[in-house]
Amino acid sequence: MPIVTVPNRVLISKARPVKDFGPKLQKLVADMIETLELCVDPIGVGLAAPQVGVGQRIFIAKPTPKSKPLVFINPEIVSIDPDFKAKDPKLVADENAEALEGCLSIPRIWSPVTRPQKVILSWQDIKGKPHQKEFVGFEAVILQHEVDHLEGVLFTRRASEQKSPLYEERGKKLHEMKI
Repeated sequence: MPIVTVPNRVLISKARPVKDFGPKLQKLVADMIETLELCVDPIGVGLAAPQVGVGQRIFIAKPTPKSKPLVFINPEIVSIDPDFKAKDPKLVADENAEALEGCLSIPRIWSPVTRPQKVILSWQDIKGKPHQKEFVGFEAVILQHEVDHLEGVLFTRRASEQKSPLYEERGKKLHEMKI
């Protein structure tokens, strides 16, 4: 599936809840997983349905290249622990550095976005069965980024709210953007 990029309106629109857990959903999820797994430059770790032009509350997360894709339908963040500090080497290279966040729908743009590192998420699986689980570290960051997509919020908005700089990737180097 082609990935939708800014300024497409679906990316800033709130997604609708999934009500039909039939064959169309199964096919959409399979296509989204295939699309995410084909993202190699950069490697994709999450993909929300709006990013493939579908305004439904669905996202896929794949925190590592070897992870099995996780499917989240109608996800809601139940709680966030803003004070929890994960010692997650995938999240931050060292404790004094900030992780750069990017998005497949905003190619080659990055920003140090600060997000809580512990969330509790409720969602349904592909058959409609409800789940709830705590996620920490890099997984918690991915989930918040993807839930933001379902709310029509892009990471660049979070960067702006935090007054974080935006960087454009050119070649192998990052250049601060003047806004």
